[in-house]
Amino acid sequence: MEKQILIMKKITTIFSLIMVVALTSVSCKDKASEKIVADNVESAVNRDEADKMVPVMTFEKTEHDFGTIERGAAQETVFTFTNTGNAPLIITDAKSSCGCTVPNPPKEPIAPGETGELTVRFNGSGQNQVTKTITVTANTAKGSELLRIKAFVQAPGAVPAGPVK
Repeated sequence: MEKQILIMKKITTIFSLIMVVALTSVSCKDKASEKIVADNVESAVNRDEADKMVPVMTFEKTEHDFGTIERGAAQETVFTFTNTGNAPLIITDAKSSCGCTVPNPPKEPIAPGETGELTVRFNGSGQNQVTKTITVTANTAKGSELLRIKAFVQAPGAVPAGPVK
């Protein structure tokens, strides 16, 4: 009895394999090139061309050093950039690493080839060497850019560090 069951299992397995091979050979007889739909090709080409249309933020500088400043002395700098891409640049957000630094990006889109300015105000808080970062979020391929400001902040009335004159 066990022999008969074993033989039946082998026959079933062999039959299953034959069916899989038969179905595979029937389903693959069409040429792949005949299955391509012309509309899908055109759609893919248009999509790929649109993907190439991206803005690029190219900054004149990505870091600004205020040098030695007195604590509490407000500072301001401007980061100038050009849209070197081929689509309008839209800045959606600009955040600093702390509340003492306030970025003010342009509100309007920057056309390809045009220049924009991002003003950054720093209230002069902290002491000694201070570095702050500004993250600019935009519709670029990278999605964001990182800017830095730094300063050596000293107490009011302190003698500047460095060689004695």
